[in-house]
Amino acid sequence: MRKIKLSVLDQTPIRKGSNASESLQESIQLAKLTDRLGYTRYWLSEHHNSKTLASGSPEIMIARLGAETERIRLGSGGMMMPNHSTFRVAENFKVLEGLYPNRIDLGMGRAPGTDRLTAHLLNPSNQFAPKDYIQQLRDLQQLLKDEPLEGISEVKVSAIPIVNTNPDLWILTSSGESALIAAHFGMALSFAQFINPVGCANAIANYKKQFKPSAELNEPQTSVGIFAFCSDDEEKVKRAQALMDYRLLSFERGKFDQIYGYDDIKDELYDAQEQQRILFNRQRMAVGTPAQMKQQIEKLCDDFDTDEIIISTFTENAEDRFRSYELLAEVFDLQNHA
Repeated sequence: MRKIKLSVLDQTPIRKGSNASESLQESIQLAKLTDRLGYTRYWLSEHHNSKTLASGSPEIMIARLGAETERIRLGSGGMMMPNHSTFRVAENFKVLEGLYPNRIDLGMGRAPGTDRLTAHLLNPSNQFAPKDYIQQLRDLQQLLKDEPLEGISEVKVSAIPIVNTNPDLWILTSSGESALIAAHFGMALSFAQFINPVGCANAIANYKKQFKPSAELNEPQTSVGIFAFCSDDEEKVKRAQALMDYRLLSFERGKFDQIYGYDDIKDELYDAQEQQRILFNRQRMAVGTPAQMKQQIEKLCDDFDTDEIIISTFTENAEDRFRSYELLAEVFDLQNHA
């Protein structure tokens, strides 16, 4: 029987009637809870120019959450590398690794996590070229291992501090293209099913087939990220499903900054085309009672040949969000598997 690991992706959502400060404080409470419950890792996303999400700085949140937790791995899901200096990312995550040895993940993506104008302001030299991202990954591996950077200088430049351990390196992908990059560099791979429900199985299969062991990782390691909500109250399941259906459809309509509750959208009517999109988008999520969720998540792991599911949960209140993670921990017996 497959031993399933569950992890958290915290996108720091701001719900109706709340604000960014409350969202960040909720992240602290959720990290402490999932640490106790036996979740494997807690990742924070990087988004910019958003009214609905609270954090564009995963590394700052990781530093804060490390002081509040004991066991759970902490990481970025992810650092959007074209926005950043590679050297600065290396130093930030070496500091984190020095603070919390063997608990830090550096998940990396090549999308900006925002619109092009904001991405330009984050990094005016960004050319959005795939080869630049690949060079960043190569340089990062060398900096983390305190090796000279090729073609930079005859004088060795070290990213500080010099520490005895390194963060685990993950490549994030939603299209599958970066799966081969992860395989080439010998890094772990996380597929964002919550962004794109097409291609996950092929991406993971190709990654495992092409994987080249590295000094950091001997064999392939994968995870799959989904939106998810679990409740033993079927009415709450219904409301969560309706909210998620509307949320993803509104993104496709170009409405990214709406903050709403169930009462705002409960009477929404969808035409035939919209209903088809809703069914398509439901592949990006798992919503249900504990028994239903166990079945859905086990099927995802079998379909995608992975042992780890990373869960992002949006709810109308903090209590339902916390309870969802509690129920999933119970149904998968995480504390006895941690």
